[in-house]
Amino acid sequence: MCQKFFDISYNDMQYKIIVFFFLISSIAIAQNASLGNMYFERGDYVQAASIYKKLYQKNDVRQDYFKRLLSCYQKTENFDDATKLLNLHLKKYRRQHNLLVEIGYNLELQKKKEEAITYYQKALEIIENDPFQGSIIGRAFEENHLIDYALQAYQRAMKLNPKLNFDMNVAFLYGEKADVENMFNSYLNMIEKNEQYYSIVQRYTGRFITDDSESENNKLFKKLLLKRLQLNPNNAWNKLLSWLYMQEKEYNKALIQEKAVYRRNGEDLSRIADVGNIAFTAKDYTTTNAAFSYIFENTQDHSIILNAEYYLLNVAIKTASSKKEIENIEQKFEELFNKYGYSNSTLDLQMAYADFLTFTKDKPEKAIDILKEALTQTTSNYQHGDIKLKLGDVLVYSNKFNQALINYSQVQTSLKNSSLAQTARFKVAQTSYFKGDFKWALSQLKVLKKSTSQLIANDALKLYLLISNNIIGDTLHTSLKMYAKADVLAYQNKTEAAIDTLNLVLKKFKGSIIENEALFKQAELYTKTNKYTLAENNYLKIIENDATGILVDNCYFNLAELYKNYLGDNDKAKEMYQKIIFEFPNSIFLVEARKEFRKLRGDIIN
Repeated sequence: MCQKFFDISYNDMQYKIIVFFFLISSIAIAQNASLGNMYFERGDYVQAASIYKKLYQKNDVRQDYFKRLLSCYQKTENFDDATKLLNLHLKKYRRQHNLLVEIGYNLELQKKKEEAITYYQKALEIIENDPFQGSIIGRAFEENHLIDYALQAYQRAMKLNPKLNFDMNVAFLYGEKADVENMFNSYLNMIEKNEQYYSIVQRYTGRFITDDSESENNKLFKKLLLKRLQLNPNNAWNKLLSWLYMQEKEYNKALIQEKAVYRRNGEDLSRIADVGNIAFTAKDYTTTNAAFSYIFENTQDHSIILNAEYYLLNVAIKTASSKKEIENIEQKFEELFNKYGYSNSTLDLQMAYADFLTFTKDKPEKAIDILKEALTQTTSNYQHGDIKLKLGDVLVYSNKFNQALINYSQVQTSLKNSSLAQTARFKVAQTSYFKGDFKWALSQLKVLKKSTSQLIANDALKLYLLISNNIIGDTLHTSLKMYAKADVLAYQNKTEAAIDTLNLVLKKFKGSIIENEALFKQAELYTKTNKYTLAENNYLKIIENDATGILVDNCYFNLAELYKNYLGDNDKAKEMYQKIIFEFPNSIFLVEARKEFRKLRGDIIN
């Protein structure tokens, strides 16, 4: 019994010793490889070569050791050792056809171009007999930056065996050559073979597409897609065109493509809804209305119908211009609630109704009752957060700032690190600013300037600059408090009172930092009340006050829009757009200014 136990223990000990030495050996090799990599990356190729030589001698099957050692010899112009290494490796591994490329490249580095070409041709001839070698040989050419030969290898292999797919490699290579047309075509070939490549192709082509419809790459991509669509109607081409138009903010054109996709398969309306949603955010209410009207006419699904009704009502609210239209909207809300009730399924409609009652009908108390009741209709934290944010907005409208802050803070606490929490933090800052607590507002805005939401970050930065620039040297913050009061009145749709308050700011604090801010805010309110000449005068005054100020490009863009849309002076509009194009190359309005200028000049036909 003891002997048997001893034998088992002895064998177990032997096994452990073998494993131990194996692990030690593996660790040592890994450490040497890391050291070699470090020397190689630092450009110390002599030291790297001494390490890789030992590694290669211990394990010549490893292609990375072989290739790194070869590169070290070549980078130090030690072509004798490079040639010996290649010959030795070829002797051992004759079936590694990529070595023909390596031998050729080694000759080319020695200025022996003609001899190198002979080996390159031999490598390509291998593909003629075995197209599957296209991958290995093509990669060898790629790794040595022999782009044209790599293209020949991949393309020849695919021609000989259509089941092979090297279009991604080919696309990358054309990209390196800056041959954008062939690159785009290679990506589109991938989709033609398999539509599952759609998202990959969209991601890679997106690197070459901008939001400027007149950029050469955009026009080229559009041309190639339209050509393929004519030859072979395919959902993927329509989807890519839709995606391209969305980048260019041509939402109406994107909608046309999505309708074509739906007519072809008649299965899913979600992509049309996405176009309508994004168009609404971009204030393209015509496209939003068209998208959701189309959805409304093509579905019987109650949840989809309710979503469509929600957007159609919001568009109606945004575009209403008469009391009759407003009455029709209120009647429509009541009809929908009579039909679908006040329940979890109509929460979005309830919030839209509360917003309408507050900011359009001036009935905040009724809105508050609806929102408080809505809180009892859901157990979702996120829906609670949405409702509380809207409730906070209504309370701000009612000058109940402290109650609003409680609601915003609750959302911020209960949904930490979410987008709703960031929105809540901004609303805390904005409400604190409204009530004159500028110190607390700034502390919140400092955090939000780094927000992952670009829109919130921009709004936070704008408000942060407004507050920080106007509390310097004014311990009582008199000018900013008066401006904030006008801001609250504007928020509450008390437009004339806001304009009058801004007149007081301009009278009392002429020449101060707040003056341009007050002129700009007032110009926006003048535009809202159709006082376009007064708005124009304010914008021109800002430019006169400080031609290099942070509001100047905004002024030029708003002036261009005034001249084009309301004052009927396209020549002046073009002049304003040109100012942005030539004098403000970093302006956020640059692409839109360029596009609108070209339209007015007649370059773009809609």
